[in-house]
Amino acid sequence: MSKLRLSLSCWNYDRVRALADGRVRPDGIDINFLDHPVEETFFRMLRYREFDAAELSLSSYCVTLARDPKPFVAIPVFPSRSFRHSCIFVSAASGIKDPRDLAGKRTAAPEYQLTAPVWSRGIVQDEYGIDLEKCEYWTGGQEDPGREEKQKLDLPPQYTQHAIPRDKTLSQMLSTGELDVLHSPRMPSTLHSQPAKVKRLFENYVEIERAYYQKTRHFPIMHTIAIRREVYEKNRWIAMELYKAFAEAQRICYEEMFETAALRNMLPWMIAEIEWLKREMGDDWWPYGYAPNRHVLDTFLRYHHEQGLSKRRIQPEELFVPETMEAFKI
Repeated sequence: MSKLRLSLSCWNYDRVRALADGRVRPDGIDINFLDHPVEETFFRMLRYREFDAAELSLSSYCVTLARDPKPFVAIPVFPSRSFRHSCIFVSAASGIKDPRDLAGKRTAAPEYQLTAPVWSRGIVQDEYGIDLEKCEYWTGGQEDPGREEKQKLDLPPQYTQHAIPRDKTLSQMLSTGELDVLHSPRMPSTLHSQPAKVKRLFENYVEIERAYYQKTRHFPIMHTIAIRREVYEKNRWIAMELYKAFAEAQRICYEEMFETAALRNMLPWMIAEIEWLKREMGDDWWPYGYAPNRHVLDTFLRYHHEQGLSKRRIQPEELFVPETMEAFKI
């Protein structure tokens, strides 16, 4: 019997690898897995809808929900999560020494709508009282000149967005002091090439991020899995089959990571780290599904709305197809 052939673009994460290499096969689906870095996948999916399903920025997906018709649906699989205190970088020329010094500064991000900056801006607002409306926002290529927003934004006037000169990069402008702050999921190259000029805001970010988790129980979600709406509407059953396949690939990853007979990776104290994670965050510290992530999603959606990226306050239950919101019972 023939299977439905679907293209899936996603980075080859450890939690996805069993799906990528064929050890996990979703029922009824023949997956053509395309291993692309996230920037390429996002660009091609948002601009040209090239894939049947793809890893997608959570923020970018939320921006698409304001369109008519909405181009994508999503399933509650989160291939990327990351604490984001570590992704705030400051220019030494800015005089910023404390998070509260961020107020009113020239604040940059590769794209205003990227998920990581939505989280880090929201965190400094909630945790340190920064009035985001009083900052000045700049966007552009971090390492390559000429980057633009992948989606056109209609921001409220209090969030004026400026493009940096097309022959400059955020990384360079941070080192020269032309910009004060950079919120970015990638480390700027000048953090290491010019360490006297560019620094992390939180040098002890691991300690701070662990305290943040203990306080909020938030492990920030970065990406979800989106399906082109017309593909989903033709075969609605694929949403749950893909969800189950991603969950099984993640289960295999959990099992392989905790193998002690011989280390499967090059991190010598990985087992100790996993033991800490299990104590502090539980056996399933990277949960998929709607229910265990509702509180994290709700906070993100509040940030998204407060920062002008969504016109109304999207509710967490609006994000995912109904087939993945409940399961049968025996």
